[in-house]
Amino acid sequence: MTAPSIKLCLALHNHQPIGNFEGVLEAAYQDSYLPFLDLFEPYEHLRLSLHTSGSLAVWLRDCHPEYLSRLADLVSRGRIEMVGGAFYEPILTMIPGRDRRGQIESYSAWLRETLGGPVRGLWIPERVWESELTSDLARTQIEYTVLDDDHFRRAGLNPDQLAGYYITENEGHTLRVFPGSEKLRYLIPFQDPQRTIEFCRQMAEQRPGGVLVFGDDGEKFGTWPDTRKHVYQDGWLRAFFDALTSNRDWLTTTTLADAVDTTPPQGKIYLPDASYREMNEWAMPVQKQVALDQLNQDLSTDERWPRVQPFLSGGYWRNFKVKYPESNEMYARMMYVSRLVEQASASPVPARVLDRARDLLYRGQCNCSYWHGAFGGIYLPHLRNAVYRNLLAAECLVERAQREGQPWVEAVEDDFDFDGFDEVRLANDRLVAWFAPHRGGRMYELDLRDLGHNLLATLERRPESYHQKVRAGQDRQTDEASSIHDRIVFKQEGLEQRLHYDHRQPKSLVDHFWDEGVELDAVAQGRARERGDFADGPFDLVTDTDPGQVRVQLSRLGNAWGVPLKLTKCMTLQNGQSELKIDYCLEGIPPEACFHFGVEFNFAGLPPDQPDRFFSAADGQVLGHLGNPLALQKVTGIGLNDQWLGLQIAFSMDRPGGIWAYPIETVSQSESGFELIHQSTVVQPHWQVRGERGGCWSTTMLLSLTTCTSDNQKHVQRMLSLS
Repeated sequence: MTAPSIKLCLALHNHQPIGNFEGVLEAAYQDSYLPFLDLFEPYEHLRLSLHTSGSLAVWLRDCHPEYLSRLADLVSRGRIEMVGGAFYEPILTMIPGRDRRGQIESYSAWLRETLGGPVRGLWIPERVWESELTSDLARTQIEYTVLDDDHFRRAGLNPDQLAGYYITENEGHTLRVFPGSEKLRYLIPFQDPQRTIEFCRQMAEQRPGGVLVFGDDGEKFGTWPDTRKHVYQDGWLRAFFDALTSNRDWLTTTTLADAVDTTPPQGKIYLPDASYREMNEWAMPVQKQVALDQLNQDLSTDERWPRVQPFLSGGYWRNFKVKYPESNEMYARMMYVSRLVEQASASPVPARVLDRARDLLYRGQCNCSYWHGAFGGIYLPHLRNAVYRNLLAAECLVERAQREGQPWVEAVEDDFDFDGFDEVRLANDRLVAWFAPHRGGRMYELDLRDLGHNLLATLERRPESYHQKVRAGQDRQTDEASSIHDRIVFKQEGLEQRLHYDHRQPKSLVDHFWDEGVELDAVAQGRARERGDFADGPFDLVTDTDPGQVRVQLSRLGNAWGVPLKLTKCMTLQNGQSELKIDYCLEGIPPEACFHFGVEFNFAGLPPDQPDRFFSAADGQVLGHLGNPLALQKVTGIGLNDQWLGLQIAFSMDRPGGIWAYPIETVSQSESGFELIHQSTVVQPHWQVRGERGGCWSTTMLLSLTTCTSDNQKHVQRMLSLS
């Protein structure tokens, strides 16, 4: 008897984020994209749907145009269907609708021009779905997309109802939605190919004539750890293609477009706002994430578990912006630039400036650094830096066109980060400093326009659910080819000794009162006890504007060791200058009191362990690389130098004191394992403070930022060029 037939759609998603290292892209090409195509081409009966993100496609155009030529040939022969998407792979629900539609339309046009063929389907980045997307996708001529089957189970469907696509609707617009099989995601390519054939046969018997979809990362085929040997050298992919070939009398590989054209919808459905199961879990607060994982383990052997599991839904992607305030900072910065570009479109800014600025904005919306799970995500500084570099370049282009290159300086108050409190943007044509009066009066972003660099794009050391595995040590390591969700691999030894946590985000102008005898190690490891309430408390704000300069003054009535004190800090910026003058004043110090007072500064994006990145003394003496802990006494300043970035930081103070310097390093996981990552360098001047002239104490600090010619600066200038 002939087995009932079923269609199998292999939908591959190939992506590399904006800002990824050139060597990583080339390795992914050699390990995944090229060998997969080499093996796929001779199997003439096999067909698949392929989504290649715009950021990767542009790199392929520039570095491996022959690969795109081969794709175009397979598209013309009907063997590969190119699936569209938003150009630079943003989370679609994270960006304004105007940018969402713009990214989709521009990438569809690029694909049609470069590879030919219609673009009918769309890849939803990380399958983050909200119902309002239906309307925007339909308006951009998208007919169908793929989500995870967890979306459908949460909507009430049973596993045997997931062999086909459904119709969803919003505001009268319709869209076809395929469930991507989680079962297939874990079978391919980690289990014997025959396991996939058996699963397909089972579904064919339950739903004859149905459609199954494997939708997942193409990097699983060679780039994920240990998969190159498993997939190619050990022959897994060839065996898989052979198995599909020997069963093609009932198991047909086809494209998503063909499935839409040749099979009817299974019905209508409205899907909940969600992503795939693992992403929903990663978005949860750490304590709840740990509790859910434990619940899964405790109940997995219970006979009722299959009936209970579909009702455990995990978290919600947008809460990454709560779990990681640094993500919300990038998001808020992106929204600011998006509004700036949109407003400029109604002004006499030249069209070519707007087009270039909009492309840079879109690049800054690339999703990978806005979240964290099994991939490095927000923990990877080079991805965060790339987001800011593109956003700052877009902002510079528009502002230069609007201000016609004239020097200027201003301070603007608004709720820039959508938390219900006003922040302050102090800016000129060289620097942009952002302050949060309600959060300790801290400076939470410092942008260098010439370098496209945010010196405060750092990250807090915070607990993560997988830190339990780190503490368990390296005796649990796995090294065989397996899903990244199951791997336990340590990229360095002794990581369990490097788990330190901060009490707040490491930013600048964070005001500390310490015990007299506290030492560098206690402060660096987050063990020192805070004795004042200024680091997190709200400050009052006053801004003063004089010709050519603006001053932001922040003051707070608080206490240290229970003693009432008033702390005032004033930041002054002049037009045309890249120097921030910082005045501090403490009032109300009792005659007999001596307070240990420190002001924390952070400098991000300056990697350690490199000979061209180092501390220096006032006389130019090199004091070690930027990850080297320092405890200087009776000094009036320190320098930080990054010759690759093209930056010299001179920090000085008019009152001698001590300076602590130490690295902020996080222990995080990525697809390749657990690793230690440098996030920023802390410089903290500190003094033994006694009252003078009526119980007052004051000091003035200067933060001078000198940019110089470097490869990075030349790259930023090319980004700003319209030629």
